[in-house]
Amino acid sequence: MDLMMADLKALEAYVSYFYYQSKKWSKPLPEAYDAEEVADYFSHRPHVVALRLLEVFSSFASAAIRIRMAGLKKSLRPGSSKDIDENLSQYNFGMVLKETMLSLGPTFIKVGQSLSTRPDIIGPEISKALSELHDQIPPFPRPLAMKIIEEELDSPIGSFFSYISEEPVAAASFGQVYRGCTLNGSDVAVKVQRPNLRHVVVRDVYILRLGLGLLQKIAKRKSDPRLYADELGKGLVGELDYTLEAANASQFLDAHSHFSFMQVPKVFQHLTRKRALTMEWMAGESSTDLLTITKSSSIKHGSKYLERQKVDAKRRLLDLVNKGVEASLTQLLETGILHADPHPGNLRYTASGRIGFLDFGLLCRMEKKHQFAMLASIVHIVNGDWSSLLQALTEMDVVRPGTNIRRVTMDLEDALGEVELKDGIPDIKFSRVLGKIWSVALKYHFRMPPYYTLVLRSLASLEGLAVAADPSFKTFEAAYPFVVRKLLTENSAETRKILHSVVLNRKKEFRWERLALFMRVGATRKSLQLVEASSGETSLDNLPSRTDGVFDVAYLLLRLLPSKDGVVLRRLIMTADGASLVQAAVSKEAKAFRFQLCKIIADILYQRMVKALGQLVPASQYSYKLRLAGGHQNTELHPSARLSTSSTVYDYQSLLRDRRLKLILSKILNSARKEPALMLRFYWVSFVTFIAASALAFHRLLISLSAAYIGPASFIPKRFAISA
Repeated sequence: MDLMMADLKALEAYVSYFYYQSKKWSKPLPEAYDAEEVADYFSHRPHVVALRLLEVFSSFASAAIRIRMAGLKKSLRPGSSKDIDENLSQYNFGMVLKETMLSLGPTFIKVGQSLSTRPDIIGPEISKALSELHDQIPPFPRPLAMKIIEEELDSPIGSFFSYISEEPVAAASFGQVYRGCTLNGSDVAVKVQRPNLRHVVVRDVYILRLGLGLLQKIAKRKSDPRLYADELGKGLVGELDYTLEAANASQFLDAHSHFSFMQVPKVFQHLTRKRALTMEWMAGESSTDLLTITKSSSIKHGSKYLERQKVDAKRRLLDLVNKGVEASLTQLLETGILHADPHPGNLRYTASGRIGFLDFGLLCRMEKKHQFAMLASIVHIVNGDWSSLLQALTEMDVVRPGTNIRRVTMDLEDALGEVELKDGIPDIKFSRVLGKIWSVALKYHFRMPPYYTLVLRSLASLEGLAVAADPSFKTFEAAYPFVVRKLLTENSAETRKILHSVVLNRKKEFRWERLALFMRVGATRKSLQLVEASSGETSLDNLPSRTDGVFDVAYLLLRLLPSKDGVVLRRLIMTADGASLVQAAVSKEAKAFRFQLCKIIADILYQRMVKALGQLVPASQYSYKLRLAGGHQNTELHPSARLSTSSTVYDYQSLLRDRRLKLILSKILNSARKEPALMLRFYWVSFVTFIAASALAFHRLLISLSAAYIGPASFIPKRFAISA
């Protein structure tokens, strides 16, 4: 009886075990990605994993055989150029890899698309071949797509749409897009998810996770590479829920709607479900199309129209890239909400000259402290301050605790110290700087946060597009004016700290050469217009410009100082040591600044003389041109730039009346009085500058009076050259 009872208990245990296993086998795939639940799901389905591994292995083995056979054929073909053969071999390798990715399905297509944006890693020819994955993905049948839409909306197509295109306008790795029209006449893009996609994606991520775990054991790495697979899995599974993408698109639109150069389509929420997404139709050219026209060699000799098309396409492509760089920095430094898949297929150049964004399956959100640390890292790279760069990387949680900071700094100096500066800008491709930082990061097992990787990938991808059209394009040159504007106009403790680190040393002594470099690099028409737009003043088109297109720094500083956005600059001057400021003002480096200041003083004196003389100088005599020639700088004051204009006169008069500026000047002079020799030199320079400005103002007055009363005489020239 005891034996029989024991057998019954054992039988009960076996039944419970099989019942528990059957429950596990019937357990559905989790809706959200969770590494443990996914591992538990596939551990009970080893046949699914084994069959997929066999499929992946056979696909790559077949690709390897094809590449090897192509290499043998090439070696047997005599008389061909080595360089051409090398490029052709790389391109053929990329084409075989592309076909392999296509055959293995959506997850591998996504990986291939990401690799195509990194020519610095895989080479330009392989990148060119893989870039076709953005455009050449085969669609699935239309009836199946319409069935999915009807299932998701729980109604026939005709209940919501008056028209849906017969063929998809685009096919992506996870879905395809149809052009449609709603019953109220709105043009829309309808995105439909591929069938049975979630199981395929999660299975491939699980296999990738197994491979990375094996790699960790073989390489004996401290960090766990499986976390990258988990991050990828969360991102890809998140992309499969189109309601999340709709929420992301709406959030991205709300955050960036006030940036006029960016365009984001609005979402039709009532026509959006988990596997169907309806958004506003965005018309525009893709960067791939523009690049194809730019690189086209089919233009016949003498066809001026086609040549103009090519030149215009290059202009639009470079404008798209510049706006893309600015959009990336806006997302990074202003809003903290980043588009996480910024490959060329997701960008459009609209007819109005704006950059349009598509595909919001993934967004990356940054903390404010990381935004400022990223801003600081850009400044430190341009200034070549590698120890401060490492400090910024530490604040971004990139450098692990316990890392030997001194050794890492030395390695960064070795890797990046060879970077040459041209006009204050690193004369090197951004992708190369990125590669050097990446090599140091791998050596010391840095942690790369998602936003850091996304921004670097975005800028490197945009640079790759621009360099294809214009080899002289520099990402740093396009990005730095935005950084300057941010530092000069945002009044926060973090930005002030970065700005102080640029222009002040540890003793708070002013470094004029740093500020001059900072302003020369950043003070382009674009950045100045941004400053003016933020301060609500008149356009800087009225400012005199040099032949190299850089606006006079003095005009920028004197316009910015009394404005509401000038609080950063005023605080900087108040913080700096007064004696060092005076020393900087009388130094050789400030000669150009004093020359510009002399012209401004002359303008103010001239206006006061005109006002004092009243009717003696007719208003019509203000419309003259005066060329000022000083050394290598030539500045022409056009009628639109003359200081008789009320807005300009108001600017200069307000400078003289501004109590804040008087207080700053008083503080500087009181601090500098401790050094009599320096003050004597300052008074002498001020006296000489004032005398020169007075002479210039009197000369201008004589010109105006002469033109007014003896203008008809032929010996009065219309322009005067004055050597300053």
